[in-house]
Amino acid sequence: MLRKWSCAALAGTLGAGLAGSAHAAIPVRAIYGGGLFHDITLIDPQSGGVESGPNLEIEVQLESPRVFRYVLDPSVYFVGSLNTRGDTSYGGFGLNWKFYFSKNWAFEPGVGYVIHNGQLDVPFPGGDARNAAFRAENILFGSRDLFRLTTGLTRDFGPRWSGQVLYEHLSHGQIIGRGRNQGLDSVGLRLAYRFRDRHGKPIAAKE
Repeated sequence: MLRKWSCAALAGTLGAGLAGSAHAAIPVRAIYGGGLFHDITLIDPQSGGVESGPNLEIEVQLESPRVFRYVLDPSVYFVGSLNTRGDTSYGGFGLNWKFYFSKNWAFEPGVGYVIHNGQLDVPFPGGDARNAAFRAENILFGSRDLFRLTTGLTRDFGPRWSGQVLYEHLSHGQIIGRGRNQGLDSVGLRLAYRFRDRHGKPIAAKE
């Protein structure tokens, strides 16, 4: 248990440090925070439901650097997600795009890279009685680092606040890892406080 919480704290500290460094050169676009239902079952009834507890998540999005103007101006983000029951927590960074399809509604896809503190494989041999119990209580990720793929549906409430429904998937995709790849699906709600508008201009303090 101590190993899990220590790893989560380290990931969060690294993410905060990187975000602080980046803020010196790149303005913050928005801060997202909320809760996610952890390890849900979507399509495959054989997946999901192994781990429990909601994850508390915070994400800092920075304004898009000029170098990304050729790829539709994604924001750079740093994220930390803490499982409230001691299961898998993670932290990392990535890119997030925001596409408005009406005045107040936007679609937000993202891709990122995270490091987690969950289990990689079963530590007991096949004939060990503890093997099945361990499988039933732990996701076997197969890799310490994972891709983070996200899809968000966002609704703006005034110039500064937004609400979002977020779907998140973690796995190594047999690209940055090999073998076991059970992955993790989560869905949740987040609130966002925006410092800049959709055009990248600072929002006036009176708003």
